[in-house]
Amino acid sequence: SNVMKVLWALGELELPFERIDVGGAFGKTDTPEYRAMNPTGLVPTLQEDDFTLWESNAIVRYLGQVHASGSTLWPTDAHARATIDHWMDAQQTVLNRPMSSVFWGLVRTPPDKRDLIAVSAAIEETARAWRMIEAKLSRHAFIAGADFSLCDIPWGVHAHRWFGIDYQGLNRPELPALRAWYDRLCQRQAYQAHVMATPIA
Repeated sequence: SNVMKVLWALGELELPFERIDVGGAFGKTDTPEYRAMNPTGLVPTLQEDDFTLWESNAIVRYLGQVHASGSTLWPTDAHARATIDHWMDAQQTVLNRPMSSVFWGLVRTPPDKRDLIAVSAAIEETARAWRMIEAKLSRHAFIAGADFSLCDIPWGVHAHRWFGIDYQGLNRPELPALRAWYDRLCQRQAYQAHVMATPIA
């Protein structure tokens, strides 16, 4: 999901890039060369000549600053930018842990090894986070206002998983504004290419 954020941002900005797959099944994140770039051993890592940056939301903000500053994607107004910023951080502090538990518990864990009590609790906590977003989206088309902005990216990646996980026990609350927002994201070419094209597995 963190790699998807950066790829989607690059797609929205129509920036050329070279993708080098590491991490997970690809390995290579424990090598001295990779750890010299990113001491966490996680992905993604952005390299531009001699500049290296890691942490997905930091990379997305950097891309916005360099390539879209002053746009609706990353406005220069301090209040507008701070609003976008706090919603980006809220994805990591409020949504990331329970949503990851739902994903790993239902998608990456074999049925006979699932802890359905823990998964159920994670679903409930994830739904609370989405209700928070529902309240914003019931007033305007995107999380921070009328226009698509950088804070839609971190939440939008997880929305694809939330709506795409096929499991009978995943009781999603009725959140019509959230669903309509997700449907709008699904119309975006960069979302289709870098989020929807990746299997939920």
